[in-house]
Amino acid sequence: MNRSTTIVLTALAPVSWGTTYAVTTQFLPPDRPLFTGLMRALPAGLVLLALARALPRGAWWWKATVLGALNIGAFFPLLFLSAYRLPGGMASVVGSIGPLIVVGLSAVLLGQRPTARSVLTGALAAFGVSLVVLKAAGALDPVGVFAALASTASMSTGTVLTKRWGRPDGVGPLALTGWQLTAGGLLIAPVAFLAEGAPPALDGRAVGGYLYLALANTAIAYWLWFRGIGRLSATQVTLLGPLSPLTAAVVGWAALGQALTPLQVAGMALAFGATVAGQIGARTPRVLLRGVASRGNAVTQRRRRPWPMNPAPAVASRSPRGRAVPVGVPCTAPPPADRRPTGSGRGAAK
Repeated sequence: MNRSTTIVLTALAPVSWGTTYAVTTQFLPPDRPLFTGLMRALPAGLVLLALARALPRGAWWWKATVLGALNIGAFFPLLFLSAYRLPGGMASVVGSIGPLIVVGLSAVLLGQRPTARSVLTGALAAFGVSLVVLKAAGALDPVGVFAALASTASMSTGTVLTKRWGRPDGVGPLALTGWQLTAGGLLIAPVAFLAEGAPPALDGRAVGGYLYLALANTAIAYWLWFRGIGRLSATQVTLLGPLSPLTAAVVGWAALGQALTPLQVAGMALAFGATVAGQIGARTPRVLLRGVASRGNAVTQRRRRPWPMNPAPAVASRSPRGRAVPVGVPCTAPPPADRRPTGSGRGAAK
């Protein structure tokens, strides 16, 4: 599969996430963000585990737990908390700085030097998103701002660590996604029940909405997302993130009757252009910290000087005349006189 196809498939994940707001407001019970996060993560994770039929081994038990907490268990509740407490799409604006956080973390954890292209495209994408979703409002809630920053940092860190740790041998992105969703769902479950109480009664519309969120919006979307992390650079993948608020704006305009001003349209064009520019000409970095590797991509280790073809270790054999010959050096001394062949073959030792 070529690089362009990988980018397009990975971009389907944030496009799918952009429909979450419309589905949540139109189909799901109100004021149940933690229960919604639980219903997104845990059923999807269990389905993927059943399909992959692989469990973590060794160190991957704690690695999967850490990734599940960062990408799912902490990210979902913090994201919903910020969305409830911040006005005018401010949570989306804070979330759009994720690519810049990933650029910095990649320099520390992956050894990838920040480029002017990645910093500029990340900044332009965040500015474009702010034009689309930001509205005039009063004082910002400190708890909401902290939750938005924490959710963005959590997902960004999880993305970079997913790139750094890669996958165990013989394990595909389906199993890795299932591990993280299951771990994240199990972390959300006690918090949801303590904060929101018993699950609400569900009608047919709510069941359909949760099925969509669990299967298409989470299981398939996160599988595509983590698959893309394995094949593209972490910065490339996160630069696709602004497609989520852009999709939400388009769905709101097309399905919910929300108007779009010329300034919002200009912001959408700017953010989309920055997202595309972040993919054009980008290459998976080839100089990383030693030991950092992942399957299915061009990540390599630092180049090392090649060993000489014929090193001269300790003496391991002797020539026919008793002289030491290093290993790897062919013996070119002639055989003893008593073993030199003659034309008739009569010179053989008796």
